[in-house]
Amino acid sequence: MTSTTLAAATGQWTPQGELPEAACWYGQYDTALQLRNERKQVLVVAGADGRSAGLAKAWLYTPGTGASATGAWSAAGELPGAPRRLHTATLLADGDVLVTGGTSGPGLSPALTAAAVFHTGTGTWSETTGMNEGRWGHAAVLTAEDKVLVSGGFAVRSRDSARALASAEIYDPVKRTWTPVTPMNDARGGHTAVRFKDGRVLVCGGSAPIAPGHEAALAFCELYTPATAAGATGSWSATGNLTAPRSRHQALRLSDTTALVIGGATPGVPGDGTYDPYAGLGAELYDLGTQKWTAGVPRPGGRGHHRAVPLGPGKVLVIGGTGAARDAAGYQSVLLYDTAHDSWTPAAGLTAGRWAFAAVALSATEALVAGGTVRSGLAAADVESDDLTRSTELFRIGDGP
Repeated sequence: MTSTTLAAATGQWTPQGELPEAACWYGQYDTALQLRNERKQVLVVAGADGRSAGLAKAWLYTPGTGASATGAWSAAGELPGAPRRLHTATLLADGDVLVTGGTSGPGLSPALTAAAVFHTGTGTWSETTGMNEGRWGHAAVLTAEDKVLVSGGFAVRSRDSARALASAEIYDPVKRTWTPVTPMNDARGGHTAVRFKDGRVLVCGGSAPIAPGHEAALAFCELYTPATAAGATGSWSATGNLTAPRSRHQALRLSDTTALVIGGATPGVPGDGTYDPYAGLGAELYDLGTQKWTAGVPRPGGRGHHRAVPLGPGKVLVIGGTGAARDAAGYQSVLLYDTAHDSWTPAAGLTAGRWAFAAVALSATEALVAGGTVRSGLAAADVESDDLTRSTELFRIGDGP
C-alpha cells in the first residue's frame, strides 16, 4: 500500500451548454447515460427539484464536434406516468434505456412500480410493464442474458417510516415481462450492483432503516448466480464483507473478476464525537476469485453524494460531493484514483462546486457532469429549498479531443 500522493493537478474543466431545467440526482443508478447512437449523446432522466419533488422530463446532451466546441442540451420528452426521483436508468443491449421505479416526493411518498423505455432511434418514450413491487433507491444492472436485474430498495412502511426490501426481479425487454427471482439474504437499499464477465452479479453494502429518519449502513455483500436450467430463478449467496459498512457509495467493475467501491456513509451516533456520515474515505477492491475485499489507501478528505466514473485503464475520477446532508455547499474538489498504484492525485477542480449531480465518462480522457445541488439549508438562499445548478462541465485529460 502506498501513501497518498499530492502532485500538481491534472486535466481541465470546460463549461458546456446549460441544462434546460435545474435538477439533482441522489441515487447511484439515476445518473447520466451515454447512448450508443452516432452522435454519442448523453441522456439524463427526471431527478429532483430544489424541494426534493420528482421531475418527469428528460434531456439529451449532444457533444461538440471539435476539441474546443461546446456541447448543447435539448429536450427529450416526458416520461409517461408519474414524476420520479431515486429511480434507475439502465442502458439495454439494443441501445434503448429502461427507467424503473422511484418515488415522486417530496418527503416520504409511495414507491413506484412504473417502468418506461426511451427509444434511442426515435427519441420517444413508451410505457412498459410495471415491476411486481414498487421501490426506490434500488439497484439495476444489465445481465449477461441482456435482461435487467433489479434488487432491493426502499418502500413506505408507515406514515413516517420506510422499510428496506430483499426482493429482486428480472425484466425481459423482448417479452416486456417482469419475473420475481429468489430474494436477497439481506434487505437493503442504497446499495450497488456490479456484473462480472461470468454473469454473476455482486451486490454490496447499502442500508436498512432502524427508526424514522435513521438508517444502519451494511457491510454484507452477496453474489447473484443466474439460473442454469429453464424455469429456475437464480440464487443468492453470501460473499466477503466490506472492510467498513457503507451506503450510497459508488461501485465500478475494473476487470472481468474485480470491482472497486469508493466512499459512502458509515454508521454512528450523531453528537457522540465519532459520527461522520461520509467517513468512507478509502476505496476497497473485490476479487471474485478469493471473494475478499482489500482496503485501499484513504483519500485526502471525506465526501458524500459525489460521483466516480472510469477514466482510462485503471483510473477512476472522483468528482465533487459535500460534507453534510444539510447546511452544506458542494465541493469543487476532484481526485484521480490509480488502482494499479493505490494512489490519489488531485485533478483540476470543478468550475462550480456541486453534489448529487449527474456524471458520465464520454471516453478514456473525457467526463461530463451536469446539474446538482450547489448549496442546501442555511447555506442556500432559501432554507426550505436547495440551490440547484443548470451548469454542465466537461473534463479532459491532456490537450487532445
